Amino acid sequence: MYLITGASGLVGRPLVAKLAEEGVRVRAVTRDAKATSGWPSGVEVVEGDPSVPETIAPFMAGVTGIFLHSRAAAAAPAEVLALAKDHGVRRVVALSATNVDEPAEDQPSRFQGDRNKETERAAVDSGLDWVSVRASFFAANTRLTWAGQIRAGDVVAGPFANFAEAPLHERDLADVVARALVTDGFTGRKLELTGPRSLTHAEMVGMIGTVLGRTLRYQEVPADAAAGSMIARGFPEAFVEALMNRYRRLAGKPGLVTDGVAEALGRPPRSYADWVADNASAFRA
Repeated sequence: MYLITGASGLVGRPLVAKLAEEGVRVRAVTRDAKATSGWPSGVEVVEGDPSVPETIAPFMAGVTGIFLHSRAAAAAPAEVLALAKDHGVRRVVALSATNVDEPAEDQPSRFQGDRNKETERAAVDSGLDWVSVRASFFAANTRLTWAGQIRAGDVVAGPFANFAEAPLHERDLADVVARALVTDGFTGRKLELTGPRSLTHAEMVGMIGTVLGRTLRYQEVPADAAAGSMIARGFPEAFVEALMNRYRRLAGKPGLVTDGVAEALGRPPRSYADWVADNASAFRA
């Protein structure tokens, strides 16, 4: 039995599906079991909040390995893993990030609730067999930031056209986590996962257009204007400030590309074009 925290989210959903597809017994933890549906057959869905560890303690019985999501666990990753160890859990795969060793103020996702550093450290110190999966930029972030503009027209306005990332398909991340959970080959490793190719903002928008059969263009706007627009749309001000500072610091440089996905899975990572094709409906009017 494998316990999956953050099970209803971007990483958890495909991870649960992958494990179920492989015939692995899965216990999916969600904060509101009544509000979610569409789980694969045989998955045990339970209601609990990993940031309040005692709410998931009853679900540790019979668990072999746990996926610890760095946002779901919030400030309590060490407490969650102490409970896991007390219940005989043997392995943890922790979600972290490729920028985890940078100063905290330079990690925008911290201002969205991610605690990658703390979660990775808790895994390393847990006394369990551990693997840290350090994910890069999620391809899905582009759906959040650009889909509305693309549905409305052919121009995407945003800052730093030459800022680059190697977008990671969430299904590749889930596949690697699944492999790390059920096999022994990655114990004690910090696996850095990226997509196969560094792409600038402008190149990503052009690629979306190619997949959709449209001509799309990225129009660079001043960082201050972009920041104001994001804050007006509800993004936390501290997150936006950290993100713009990251753009300024790294603009014009290639995004990190690793062979972590290929090493773990024995195949190349899915491309950004693959991700767009899988999510094309989000960009169509």
